[in-house]
Amino acid sequence: MAETTRAEAGCGGPSDVPERGYSYGTRLRDGVRAYRMIVAMWIRSTMAYRASFAMMAVGNFLATGLDFVAILLMFSRVETLGGYALPEIALLYGLSSISFGLADLAIGSMDRLGRRVRDGTLDTLLVRPAPVLAQVAADRFGLRRLGRVLQGGLVLGYALATVDVDWTPGRLLLMPVMVVSGALIFCAVFVGGAAFQFVAQDASEVQNAFTYGGTTLLQYPPTVFGRELVRGVTFVLPLAFVNWVPAAYVLGRPYPLDLPGWMAFMSPLVAVGCCALAGLAWRAGLRTYRSTGS
Repeated sequence: MAETTRAEAGCGGPSDVPERGYSYGTRLRDGVRAYRMIVAMWIRSTMAYRASFAMMAVGNFLATGLDFVAILLMFSRVETLGGYALPEIALLYGLSSISFGLADLAIGSMDRLGRRVRDGTLDTLLVRPAPVLAQVAADRFGLRRLGRVLQGGLVLGYALATVDVDWTPGRLLLMPVMVVSGALIFCAVFVGGAAFQFVAQDASEVQNAFTYGGTTLLQYPPTVFGRELVRGVTFVLPLAFVNWVPAAYVLGRPYPLDLPGWMAFMSPLVAVGCCALAGLAWRAGLRTYRSTGS
């Protein structure tokens, strides 16, 4: 009977499916409010130990910076990589790092869901009067992750100062659009990976392959990868719309897979589509949850 009750809690109630008269707009506001309150709690907890926070943020900044150091070492031996010069690679790197950094800051805790599913602690979130997604996303909010965003911003600043681009209004407008759309695409990947953990339970490394691995992939130009891989991250898991496709317009480079020029402006629509699919996957995954059975 207890197991049945938990299963029903996972498939119904205020934390999952809206009751009659409970609109999705109200549910969204409740989710944002719950997320904001939990995040504020974790920030207060972090700021109670300011020296520890400062050291962890600096450590995160330096650790993520090693990726760009590796690129600099490559360019100490070559002039171009896949036909791209260092400032162009820096542009791709900065866009990818900032977009992923924002997503990781906002909902990077989603990769802990598998642990909660395995030990049954997800049950405690199901009985609270707040959307489960908001609770999981805000759990253990890590302000130290700002180090990645700052490091990516510095590299992007260097790229913008040195890259040879004719900055038209369209190109200038596309820069913030890329960052916001890229962050939403990575958020969708985080949520989709978390939904998969409802089934696999111990799949955090699989999720990391598409999140952390995805941002590393996008730091390099598409010309250094095989055509099939580029197809996969364009049409299957559309990470290419984080920076590869729109950046091709900014840099005046050929589009990956000879895509039409208007695809450079599709990142916002791709982001919305990814978020919608991730939301459906999350609901489907949550409905399959049956606790630990113990």
